[in-house]
Amino acid sequence: MKKLLFLCLILLFTSSIQAQQETGHYTNGVEGIKPASVPPPGFYYKMYNAYYSSDKLMDGNGDEMDIDFDVTVFANVHRFVYITNKKFLGADYGVNVIIPLISTDISIGAFGISDSQFALSDITVEPFVLAWHGARYDAALALAAIVPIGKYDVTEAASAGKSMWTGMLTFGGTYYLNKNKLWAISALARYETHSEKKDYKVTPGDDFHFEWGLSKTFPKENAVWELGLAGYAGWQVSDDKGDDVYYDANDHDRQFAIGPEVNLILPKAKFLISLRGQKEFGVRDRSEGFMSCLTLTKIF
Repeated sequence: MKKLLFLCLILLFTSSIQAQQETGHYTNGVEGIKPASVPPPGFYYKMYNAYYSSDKLMDGNGDEMDIDFDVTVFANVHRFVYITNKKFLGADYGVNVIIPLISTDISIGAFGISDSQFALSDITVEPFVLAWHGARYDAALALAAIVPIGKYDVTEAASAGKSMWTGMLTFGGTYYLNKNKLWAISALARYETHSEKKDYKVTPGDDFHFEWGLSKTFPKENAVWELGLAGYAGWQVSDDKGDDVYYDANDHDRQFAIGPEVNLILPKAKFLISLRGQKEFGVRDRSEGFMSCLTLTKIF
């Protein structure tokens, strides 16, 4: 029996396991065409407005499950970034904190499951960020902890929290294809490892995420436009473990997505606007849908 279907049946008949697949914390698609380019020293506030919708739940073979599935998620995420003037290994040193507010509406008609919630989700604390900048490249390395303070109930499918700690390693780079840096290609990878769930004995497998972008910059007199193509991919790279893993732990989730992006940079106002949309494909063991994100950035 496939993992996702089994989780739904368990919730329906015993209410002992949540009706959401055992996925990691990081949400693919929130970064875009230059995901590995960290800004220069200064203080930055970023507000992500991410909207995800799906009416397909895929099994471990990548086939759609006929269970009348529907989910919409809106995340209003607040990120506070401080890049210091201090150097370490030739890189700028920085820190940041991410505070997400999540609204989730999920239903599985075949099992009579319906839940809708809005709540604070788990917070990310990233105390170690290194950013290198060269004539034709940017590079980044970071370590973060995701703290399980979000609202969570094992019987509620729309719980905002995940009831587990996550450690996350981030690394990547941007390469500028010409000297004036108008063309760029960038990639950013993240590796997640998780603790055991608080309310039942399941430790989700490790996850690997990969976001990339190809972009062209168009400088104007009072503004800078960036147009490009962005995508993401994610894989579960190890089995779920624990006494409560009754489904097939060999079913590892994966997802791919691609779509356009447009950015507007207003130098005098020290303000950035970013908008992208990405369609998922090739998904296994999780929902397959459409991800869009509007990001507003203020430089102080």
